[in-house]
Amino acid sequence: MLHLDALNSPAAEIILSLSIMLLAGFLATRLTQKLRLPNVTGYILAGIAVGPYVLGLVPGSVIDGMDFVTDIALAFIAFGVGRYFKLEKLKETGAKVIVITLLEALAAFGAVTAAMLLVFRLPLPFCLLLGAISSATAPASTIMTIRQYRAKGPFVNLILQIVALDDAVALVAFSVCSAVVSAVDGAGAVRPMTLLAPLLWSAAAVLGGVLAGLLLHALVDGSRSREHRLVLVIAVLLAITGLCAIVDISPLLACMAVGTAYINAGGRKLTFEELSDATPPILLIFFVLSGARLQVPMLATAGLIGVCYFFVRILGKYLGAWAGCAVCRTQAPTRRWLGLALVPQAGVSIGLAALAERILPGPEGLMVSTIILSSGVLYEMVGPACAKAALFLSGTVRKQPSEEEKPEEAAGEDSGYPKAS
Repeated sequence: MLHLDALNSPAAEIILSLSIMLLAGFLATRLTQKLRLPNVTGYILAGIAVGPYVLGLVPGSVIDGMDFVTDIALAFIAFGVGRYFKLEKLKETGAKVIVITLLEALAAFGAVTAAMLLVFRLPLPFCLLLGAISSATAPASTIMTIRQYRAKGPFVNLILQIVALDDAVALVAFSVCSAVVSAVDGAGAVRPMTLLAPLLWSAAAVLGGVLAGLLLHALVDGSRSREHRLVLVIAVLLAITGLCAIVDISPLLACMAVGTAYINAGGRKLTFEELSDATPPILLIFFVLSGARLQVPMLATAGLIGVCYFFVRILGKYLGAWAGCAVCRTQAPTRRWLGLALVPQAGVSIGLAALAERILPGPEGLMVSTIILSSGVLYEMVGPACAKAALFLSGTVRKQPSEEEKPEEAAGEDSGYPKAS
């Protein structure tokens, strides 16, 4: 078998590796669609297959040299998340959605962090970052199941609003925890002055993101062509991401602030959709790269910790959603079954795991990435079944779809590529 690292041309290595990753991701979705699994699952498995531990088609040197793809992909994802913070919509939904989202996300965060600290006695930085990542929920599987059964009603509306805000909570939690982690010394004590610097830089990045969003709204108007709008949006996001890299902080909050400021200044939803349509190849490469980075030999080491993470996160999500519904006095079926619809995890969590791998030293960073990637595949497999159970047990769906009501493909699923938001 020809190995690309045997070539004498670095440019050829990179270009051929990109081609292999795109083709592998595309082919993997042919299988996952037949199994009715999310495309992200196929991308991760494709990355494992072409990575250094299985077929070895993509050299490790290429994988190591493409960290910037993570930053770019997360910039696009965070910008898309920002659209859900439109003040008018938040006022319409009221405090109920915000309360339930905060409680279920923070319950998962608290449960995972406590389990890692108390049961496994793992270092505080590891526990905080893994806990922050656990608060994220992947909406694709749940939305796909809702579309499959054509479910409608208050229960479905509540699910859709929560999964839209969930990733935003995760981004904020991770950014705060990463600042805390950077301030923890070797003895496990937090150094206040060291903590202050990244928090101030993050606050400055958010302010810069808001200003960039307002500037983007002024630049992107209806008179510009689609191509020009895309160029301006991508240029602004890359500029923000690059400036964050200079001061060594995550671009997540800044890019989310760009999207939030843009949509609240009167920006068009079409801009987000145009970016989402233009970025699938980048996101595909990002997820395949994530799979290729998976340390297969470490699966045995992470085994018990990963199993604990898998079940404790589900328990935290379920109990947090139940508590949030109890506080907001929702109907009993919603209170009992909402948590089941929040099980899937991929997308944003995989990007956060890649950032955690940079922040944490050596084996700890690899452990976080291994746990999130391996559990993400499992979550995306059981997630649709959990969402289906929630829809039926809540009474939202009362019968199986007939032959005429064949499952509909989720938006973007037939293309073999992921969507940005």
